[in-house]
Amino acid sequence: MSEFSLRRVQLVFTLSLLTTVISLIWFFVTRSLDMQELSVYLMAAVPFFILSAIISKMGNLTLARCIYLIIFNLGVALTASFVGKAGSAEFILLFSVGLPFVWFSFRRERFLIGFFSGMSLIFWFLLYFTNFDLFTTVHMDAEKSGMYIYPISILTTIVLVTFQLIYFSYINNGFYSKIHDQREEAIEESNAKSKFLSMMSHEIRTPLNAITGLSHILGDSNPREDQKENIDALNYSGKILLNLLNNVLDFSKMESTKIELDPIPTNIMAAVRQIKKIHEPSCLRKGITMELEIDEELPNVWLDIVRFNQVINNLISNAIKFTDKGSVTLKIVKQEESNGTVLMRTEILDTGIGIYKEQQEKIWQAFTQASSSTNRLYGGTGLGLPIVKSIVQAMGSMVKVESDPGKGSRFYFDLELKLASSGELDQIIHKKVHDLKGKKILLVEDNLINVMVAKQILEKANLVVDVAYNGQNAVDMVQENNFDTVLMDIQMPVMDGYTASREIRKFNSTLPILALSASVFLEVKNKILQSGMNGFIFKPFDPENLLNRIEEVLDN
Repeated sequence: MSEFSLRRVQLVFTLSLLTTVISLIWFFVTRSLDMQELSVYLMAAVPFFILSAIISKMGNLTLARCIYLIIFNLGVALTASFVGKAGSAEFILLFSVGLPFVWFSFRRERFLIGFFSGMSLIFWFLLYFTNFDLFTTVHMDAEKSGMYIYPISILTTIVLVTFQLIYFSYINNGFYSKIHDQREEAIEESNAKSKFLSMMSHEIRTPLNAITGLSHILGDSNPREDQKENIDALNYSGKILLNLLNNVLDFSKMESTKIELDPIPTNIMAAVRQIKKIHEPSCLRKGITMELEIDEELPNVWLDIVRFNQVINNLISNAIKFTDKGSVTLKIVKQEESNGTVLMRTEILDTGIGIYKEQQEKIWQAFTQASSSTNRLYGGTGLGLPIVKSIVQAMGSMVKVESDPGKGSRFYFDLELKLASSGELDQIIHKKVHDLKGKKILLVEDNLINVMVAKQILEKANLVVDVAYNGQNAVDMVQENNFDTVLMDIQMPVMDGYTASREIRKFNSTLPILALSASVFLEVKNKILQSGMNGFIFKPFDPENLLNRIEEVLDN
């Protein structure tokens, strides 16, 4: 029954029972008019209509419909032939001509539509061409037929057609109502998932902001050589946590939206050195080596370095996880350069456990690993490779894998990138000197650690910083003081950042307000702008980006 819709099954069942009742009425009418032979035929049809109803409920809808249409067409033609032209019983075939278009699937059962519609038309033509002598030459008296049979024939046709239209509309309405309910449930589930992920993003990113901020402050405070290793470890831990969080959030976004790229002028060699710095400690702990083979002739290119690093980090982390001896190698080579573009191949090779051929398609599925034993031994979320695949596809390429069990794996992809000039690159890497001295800023944040971190970064840039610990406090302080800009946290007690911004806008429409948001979801971005804020900065924030954004809104 799974190949047929419940609507169609219900329609066939109900119409078979209705036709059974109509046949019984016709039986009693013909008996009362002394048409004994016709009444026998009509009574003989009744069991077939009941059988059609039973078979439809059992699941064999094709057989049920064929039985119904054959017996119905034959029954109408027999009745029309016996009562003669004056009875107009042949008009009931109008219903039978249209019924197959409702009962059968035009895509899968086109032949049956044509066959049974044609059967009704053939019976109709044969009745007229034989002057209704198709089954008998003895007809009912024309006057009596016109007086009794004609109105019953017309009424039967109207009842059948009307019933079909009303009932089909009724079950369609129920079907679409169910679809609407399912759609609402799906929306609610999606909203619940988004709220959960947004909350988790906020709860994880808030302490992560402290980790990255403190590591920046410590690294920028002329640490002793023996302290640098601890600061690097702190920074490394923060980046690993952020990468894991981004994987989960990216997977959620990929289910409904397309990944957006933000290419900037990039020096590949400089970017890759940072990647080696991040992953080399893990290799040293396992006793394996981390190798780099970077083509020295690689030019500067336009590339979304954040996304590219995410791909490389995921692939290298994967390679390190499944390699217990030997090495992990990152290889980037220039293949060809022409017309202002360069074709660059990126490869990650390892000497690890490898992947069997039949399991190589499986690794690209979310929350899936090559085997259950792999998950038990090595752990992991199963999101790294699906996200790699999606990002590389967004970059216009395909990531491929070659692997031999016990010998290792090779993941590689090619990117066609636009060349970047040295001047364009200098504009990106040049450390901007910020002119913020004496500017007064209100930091609205309820987390004491984040207040400490942000305040140190801002004061080091010569900003005068006041702090509000909730939205209501912020509204009161803006009313009583003159600030050049406001950094507004979103989730706070007493009054959240959205409400606080709307309240501020009631009496001050020009003060720049920047949201400090730990959520990266589109609905949060939209809500930030709708509440009157001028933009947003994501936690954990890069100190340089934070100062650039503040300077940007002050200049405007």
